[in-house]
Amino acid sequence: MRFQFASILALLVAPTSQAFVPHQFPIHAAFLQQSTTARDATVTRLPDSAVEIEIEVPGAATKAAYDKVCTELSKTIHIPGFRKGSKIPPQVLEQRMSANGGRNALKVQAINELLGQLVESALKEESLDPIGQPSLKIPAEELADSYKPGEDLILPVKCDVWPEIQWDQSQGEKPYVGITGKYTRKPFDQVKLDKALNDLKERYATTEPVTDTTYALQMGDACNVNMVGYMATADGEKGEPLPNAASGDNVEVVLGPGRYMEGLVEGIVGATVGETRQVSVSFPDKLKDKTLAGKRAIFDVEIVQASTRTVPEVTDEFAAKVRPGLTADALKEELKKAVDAEDAKEYAGARNKALSEGLAKVMDVDVPDTLVTGQARDKFAAMMADMRDGGVSDAEIKNQITPENFAKYKEIVKDDIIRDFKVSMATDSIAQLEGITVPDYQIEEQMEAIRKDAAESNEEFDEAAIRPKVEATLTRNAVMDWLADNSNLEVEYKEEDEGFDEQLMQKLADEAMEREQAMTAETATTPEVVDVEVEKEPEVVAEAEPEPVAEPEPVVAEVEEEPEPEPVVAEEAAPAAEEEEVSSEDKAEKYKNMEVGDRAFEILKDLGMVGKKDKPPTNELNLTFNRGPVLYHEQNGEIEV
Repeated sequence: MRFQFASILALLVAPTSQAFVPHQFPIHAAFLQQSTTARDATVTRLPDSAVEIEIEVPGAATKAAYDKVCTELSKTIHIPGFRKGSKIPPQVLEQRMSANGGRNALKVQAINELLGQLVESALKEESLDPIGQPSLKIPAEELADSYKPGEDLILPVKCDVWPEIQWDQSQGEKPYVGITGKYTRKPFDQVKLDKALNDLKERYATTEPVTDTTYALQMGDACNVNMVGYMATADGEKGEPLPNAASGDNVEVVLGPGRYMEGLVEGIVGATVGETRQVSVSFPDKLKDKTLAGKRAIFDVEIVQASTRTVPEVTDEFAAKVRPGLTADALKEELKKAVDAEDAKEYAGARNKALSEGLAKVMDVDVPDTLVTGQARDKFAAMMADMRDGGVSDAEIKNQITPENFAKYKEIVKDDIIRDFKVSMATDSIAQLEGITVPDYQIEEQMEAIRKDAAESNEEFDEAAIRPKVEATLTRNAVMDWLADNSNLEVEYKEEDEGFDEQLMQKLADEAMEREQAMTAETATTPEVVDVEVEKEPEVVAEAEPEPVAEPEPVVAEVEEEPEPEPVVAEEAAPAAEEEEVSSEDKAEKYKNMEVGDRAFEILKDLGMVGKKDKPPTNELNLTFNRGPVLYHEQNGEIEV
């Protein structure tokens, strides 16, 4: 047996008698073209982007809809005394349907057909875009009691519609420009900028051949050499010849620190043209050729030609060589931005959060409950899938998918969904207003990476469904970058180890000591105390995988400076939750500052779905809101039982 979490959840949250029901047999809409024009439709705006519509249906339309339902049913139903397909009186059909438990079934079907035609046109006249299915304020079964074919009928309908964003015009024509806020990141890496600037100057260095054969090479010079290499023996003598790839003729060597294997440059400094020197070197430990990595070698190095090098200073003249019209100050500024761009990516989340908070102050959107329910259903289904991956049985998961549990979960995640939706609406609006688009090649690069990942993991790849999500995500990232460039965000630069507050730590330690002393005093006054040893969960420490380090080319290849590994900040273990009943407000506050994975687990634990040691792996959920049907997450896969 197979089931899909999203399908089950859809049944849980769908309205019952007030929702449109699928018709039991096909009814073509052509017959209603002339007769289903409503006399009038009154649209009333409601909170949370909902509308109430009262549709006045003329008698001709109620009769045409009812007659058509009877005609279609006559073609499919078998009643003794009537040939199949013959015209059967409506009263006979009603009696037959009532006998089978379908009282007023024909009228209910006629009402639904009228709604299907009239609600859509009423919304279009008001330029409203519906979300989900409209529902009758009065159940169709109850409304059918007053339905009389040929007489006028009032249809009261409620429907969620796509909301419109409201910008705070008091903040100017473009209130999203100049957003204020604050976020924290590590300081600018001046060392990295200095290195980048020096590397650029080295690229434009000029050389001048040395004609004086007595000239001794110095650091900063360049030379051409012939090299013959040998493995070094244990006593430091020449051993077996090195492979041809490790030797060479007329090889250019720039005399500078850290460029080549250790010992080569140092052994050449001071040599003159025509001189041959025996130079001892050490191959890098991370050399691609593992037969040479970390080994000692000896080279016979003949100096063929010597040149002096001149590294230019950063002037306007130099900048113009890099790019016509570029000045020295502009060059440094561009380099600074380029160097900082990679570090800034690490703090894009904090920056975007500050921008989102700023956007919320200058705009508003009524978020319909239909969207909240759909997104909550998707996230709930994704958590159920994570639980299954964590080892929880499918039977147990199905038992936990109840309307009560879903309602609790929806209430907890509601604020997050509304916030994310508002930001999504705002960024989409800004992209349209400012003409912000993403080049096709960037979208294709992302799609190609996803295709590759899907192929490697043998997963299905639905390009039609994934491409719009990729484009939407890239566009919203581009909008956030644009907002950052046009904002007044305050950036607080802090070293990563500056987060320790000694006074705060001391205060917390004192409070903990006071609590412990109070508990000890209380225990001493208690007559009988049973000591219970609580087994603590083992602390799990995630070890960061070391990043691959680029290996230097053999012998004469310049050795790239290894990037410094990014610091791994260990997250503090969350304190164990108290085993007691807490209010929904307290729970919401508790979940507020948790990471997505921890929040999901705590919610499931509070709902009684998992125990303390059952924490399943969770994935970061990236909500995508598109105009029209709400998109599902990829995690909503089918689950086999």
